[in-house]
Formats: sequence, C-alpha cells, structure tokens
Amino acid sequence: MTTTAERLVETLEALGVDRVFGYPGGRVIELLDHLPESDVEFVRPRDEREASVMAEMHGRLTGEPGVLVGQGPWIGSLGAIGAMEARLGSSPMVVITEASERGDYSTLAPYQQARGDYGGLDLPSILDGVVKEHWFPRTPPETVRSLQFAFKHAAAGRPGPTAVVLDGNAVTETVPEDPIPPLWDAEEQARTWQSRPTEGDVAAAADALADADRPVVIAGNGVHAAKAYDELQAVAESYGCPVTTSYLGKSTIPETHDLAAGVIGAFGHEGANRTVSEADVLLVVGSRLNPMDTNWGAPDFVRPDEQTILHADVDPRNAGWVYPADVGLIGDAAGSLRALLDAAGDGADRSLDWARDRASEARESFVVPECESDTSPIKPQRAVAEIGAVVDEDTVVTADSGNNRFWLLNYLRTPATRTYFGSGGVGGMGWATPAAVSASLATDADVIAVAGDGGFAMTMTSVETAVEQGVAPTFVVLNDGSLGMVRQMEDSPGDIAGVEFHDTDFVAVAEAFGADGVRVDAPDDLAEALREGKRSDGPFVVDVRIDPGEEMADQLASSFYESVGGLHE
Repeated sequence: MTTTAERLVETLEALGVDRVFGYPGGRVIELLDHLPESDVEFVRPRDEREASVMAEMHGRLTGEPGVLVGQGPWIGSLGAIGAMEARLGSSPMVVITEASERGDYSTLAPYQQARGDYGGLDLPSILDGVVKEHWFPRTPPETVRSLQFAFKHAAAGRPGPTAVVLDGNAVTETVPEDPIPPLWDAEEQARTWQSRPTEGDVAAAADALADADRPVVIAGNGVHAAKAYDELQAVAESYGCPVTTSYLGKSTIPETHDLAAGVIGAFGHEGANRTVSEADVLLVVGSRLNPMDTNWGAPDFVRPDEQTILHADVDPRNAGWVYPADVGLIGDAAGSLRALLDAAGDGADRSLDWARDRASEARESFVVPECESDTSPIKPQRAVAEIGAVVDEDTVVTADSGNNRFWLLNYLRTPATRTYFGSGGVGGMGWATPAAVSASLATDADVIAVAGDGGFAMTMTSVETAVEQGVAPTFVVLNDGSLGMVRQMEDSPGDIAGVEFHDTDFVAVAEAFGADGVRVDAPDDLAEALREGKRSDGPFVVDVRIDPGEEMADQLASSFYESVGGLHE
C-alpha cells in the first residue's frame, strides 16, 4: 500500500529531480518524511524566500523545473519572490505546498488556514496571481496527477512556475491500485512538444534578413531557455548581423565575440542602443522587449514604421506585443534559429565587414577611464573590472537588483555563453546570493555573486546554506552604505527616508556562518581578494567599499532614455 506522499516522492524520482528546495512546515512534512529514503536531496536554507530563489535559479540554469516545497502561508508570502521572478523571467519551477488545513477547525476562527474560507487566508488566489497554473486536488489520484501536470505546464511553451496545493487528508491516504480515470506513467504524462514556425514565415524572415543592409539581432532570455547559443551565432554569421542582447539575454553570446555589440536598454550600452536604432531589419529572438529594454519606448530607438521587425518567440502572444512585427516566428529560439539557418542555405553567406565594424565600435562602451582608477574607496567601475579579470569560461556570475547590476551590465564583458544571470524578471533585491548557492549545487562552475549591501543583507543567511551544502561561491558585496539607486533619486541629502544603512561588518557575519571573508578598500587588494575567493574551498565574502559618489543613473542612462525624461524603475 502506497500513500500519496510516498507516491509523490516516487514521481519526483521518476521525473529525474535531483534536489528540492524548501522549509519544513504544515502537511508537506508528510512528503519530507519520505525524502531521506529517496534519491532526492532536500536543500533547506533559512527561509522560504531563499529557497524560492534557489528553485528559480535551478530552473533557469538547468532548464529542468526547480522544485520549491513549504507550508502554504509562507510559500504564498516569502516564497512568492522566486515564483514572481520565474513567472516574469520564464524559469521552469514547480511549487509543492499546502493550505494548512486543520480539519473541522478550518471554519472556526482558523489559525494559519489558507484554503480561502471565511476567516482564513486565500492561498489559491495568491497563487493565481503569480503562477502559470495551479491545482488544489482533493483525492490521492488527483494529487499524483496534478504533480505530473505541474511539471508538464512548467516546461511547456514559455516556461514558468506552477503549483500544487496539497489537501491535508489526501496526502496521508492510500493511492488506489487501479483508479478510474487511471494514473499514467509520470514521464509520459509530463512530456512536452516543441512548436516551430511555419515555412512561409521562415521564408519571409529569411528574405528580409538577406535583403537587409543593416540587419541586427536582439537576443533575449529565450536563447538561454532553449540553449540556442550555437544557433544564434550561426545565424548572425550567416546573415551578417551584429548581436545585441536584452538584460536577461546577457551572455547568450560571448561579449568577446566579434559580432557581439553589448546590452540594450535604459542603462545599457550606448553602442548597443545606437546599433539597434540604425538597423533596417531587427531580428528579435526570445525577448518580450520590456520597458527597460526599449528605453521606455523612446520614439527614436525602435521605429516599426521605418524598420522591418522579425519577432521569434515561443509564445505567440509575445511576438509583436510591444512593437508591431512584420513576421512572427513561433517556436522555441533554437528551432526558429535553425529554421532561419536552413533557409539561408550555403549561398546566402554575406560579408561580415559591416557587422564586425559596427559591433567593434559598439563594444567601446564596455570600457571607461574609471575602470582603471586607483582611488579609494574603490570606483564601482574598477570593482567590476577586477571581477571581470577572474571571470573565465567556467565561471557563473549572479547579479542582484539595484545599481550593482547596471555596473556589471556595462563593464563586465562576459567571455562565454551562460556566464551571467541576473535578477530581471521581477527584479527583486536579495536574489544573487541564494541564486549563487543554487548555481554552485547545479554546476561545477566557479560562481561569483554580486550584490549591493542592501540586497546582500536581505539573504545573507544563504552563506550558511553554502557552508552546510559544501559549495564555495564567492559573494561580492559592493558596499556604499546605502540603498544606492534610491539615494540617487534624492534632490538633496536626506530628501528620501530610509536610504542610509548601518555599517555592518559582513566579514564578521561570514565568519559567524562558518565562511571566510575580507574587507577591501583599495583596488589592488580587491584583485587579490577575488583570487583568494576563487581558490577557497568554502564560501568567501568580499566586502568591497565602493565610492558612493559615483552616480549610476547620471553616468549610465542612455541618450534614448534621457529623451523620454529619464524615468526610474
């Protein structure tokens, strides 16, 4: 006789889940009770927020749904952070939770109860606003089937988060031997298929690219999701296109490649933005083109009335969403790019001189004099230059929200694909640190997390999780003693409440968690600290005191962004 909880663990094993992230509580304890006897590892950070980010990053990095497990009220609050990032950033993720039902007590001034009845919380409504799909099954067969469907929907089409809310009694009941309707094999039930663009749309897009004088690619997160790196480079080389990226698309092409032109957007590379503006044909691959990417709709940036727009996206609703598209290529990025490559044929190769020259000129935006400054406190540009010096093809950088990610965006030149991932779906602070732990668990890469002092403090207990899990990311804190991006919005010092931070000793924090760390004020010391962190067998925190006087928005706002008034996030 197999209980529902046992069958759910068997389902996780059958679907190849190596680890789940979460925090014990409520009726999911029934499921966690069976994990020690399985091949599924349980990673328990200090709270559901960190667990949710770890699950989201696992899905983003591996392409397989990251699994988050925890008690309903906390999954619907703290744990919503990772699910929101997964929803807007297109990461496959499965949430297994419960409604903290208390049997007959659920209708009597309930405590923690979250099934949506009077007096309690409404977890299904919370999930409905965050995840792609959710299920609230009431019987053992429904519960098993719902978990299968959760994996299917998390990966089908545009990836995203799904959720199963366990019913208290159904978790402990026995799964019938021959239920009607039947339960099918987990792998078969969770299987998905890829769509691909029509032959007519491919031919029209290929003709437009072949006839273009200045074709340019905008590569987005969909290239990461489909791991379409080789296809992207091949199409760019075949049609003679410089490749720009969205923020979430950074490192879809090595930024050392001779066709790489940098990152577009409000705080992106001026050279990349100019390249897109000058194009006569734009091939957008796997990007929704959010307001940050489009310089908040600056009229002179992308011009559908003057430029031919080819939009490839796995979701037909996204193609032509922000700008009217001339051709939509519906399918995952790898399939659409392969189709364009096939349509090009052997004889369609064109001179790469213009594309190489234009990309080379655009890449000048990666370097400014401050990248070589020897002043103390350290210029953030110089700090990023030193980080770049230790980033190789086997390194993954995770970037937080706030000023730090825009310094990285501009001055970290990624040497290979899949070397940079940032918080950019919902863009929450505190993402980089738990994401780095997850990346360290999922890969053999060296991992460097970069956050501001505000974001790092939100989730710094993830350093302890790294110690417990035996992984060794380097955590770099770009510390200006403030909530830097908000502080820049002040008209005068003290104009906005809550932007200054107490001077926290992050090295002492690291040591308390069982990690090592060092505080640095000078650029040469930072270079050595980063090398030490990379050599370390355990987690290593580098508390970098950066110059708070370097105004990110003033320096990095693109001319297109300024043309629409320089709006803030």
